[in-house]
Amino acid sequence: MTGASLLAETQVAAVRDDPGARLALMARLFRGPTGHAPRHLPFRRAALSFMRWQVRRGLLDPVRASPPGSPWWRAMNERLLRDGCEAVALLGGEAGEPSSQAVGFWLAFSERPTGRNWYRAHNASIVGGYLAHRELAEAENEPERFFMNVALARVLYAHALVGAPRLALGPLAPPGRVLGDPRLGLAGVFLSLHRVLPDRYPLTLDVEAYLAAEQRLGRLLDHGVIVPRLQRLYEWSAGDLGEPGLLELVRDGVPVYSWPYERRAVWRSAAPPRAARVVAWATRAR
Repeated sequence: MTGASLLAETQVAAVRDDPGARLALMARLFRGPTGHAPRHLPFRRAALSFMRWQVRRGLLDPVRASPPGSPWWRAMNERLLRDGCEAVALLGGEAGEPSSQAVGFWLAFSERPTGRNWYRAHNASIVGGYLAHRELAEAENEPERFFMNVALARVLYAHALVGAPRLALGPLAPPGRVLGDPRLGLAGVFLSLHRVLPDRYPLTLDVEAYLAAEQRLGRLLDHGVIVPRLQRLYEWSAGDLGEPGLLELVRDGVPVYSWPYERRAVWRSAAPPRAARVVAWATRAR
């Protein structure tokens, strides 16, 4: 372990059992090694929005708390923090080479802070965490595992809005880069699940109950736009992130991260809302 990666591990360990300190560390990362990074600071909006939702649900609480936090969500968050801390340490002159491709993407984002570069770095860390922590995911209950897949599909879709708008919106592609820009509030619609899930952990109802209660915008997004293009979305993301392992998490357009393919019917609403059908038609590839 090099100077930069060791420093990153130390920084993450120091906030491991303090969700508020985790949030503060994430916020500091976008200020860079000098504390002054005006071009990067606006990008923290999307990262902090999603992370605040995790804090409200208690996902990042210590595992010894009552009730305990989620080992999987804690590990995922630590991966994101650690990659960011390592990149900032390298920029600040600490010794070493990037320990992962994701850290390299964070360095590229630092050099050229664009929406596409932010998503590439962020999603490389997220996908790396998904692949590394499948055993922890299996220990979560069924609705939690289902919504892990929803969260991943949404963050991949948000990336595609900026990096592959025709894939994301078909003939309605022109506004895609604006809709997905992580510096704007609209990106939070794609990255957050607070309109679907209650602010408590763990979930106690079955998957169908939460889907039935999903708000109109979420149903339009999931059933009308994301689900019809899931297979292509994962394939594009795997290529853009240079992570072929992502393709193991989808099968025939069905997300299968700690989720049985045999339960695929839950992804295909028997009678999607009429508005969702209209949106699916309007955004389909011509």
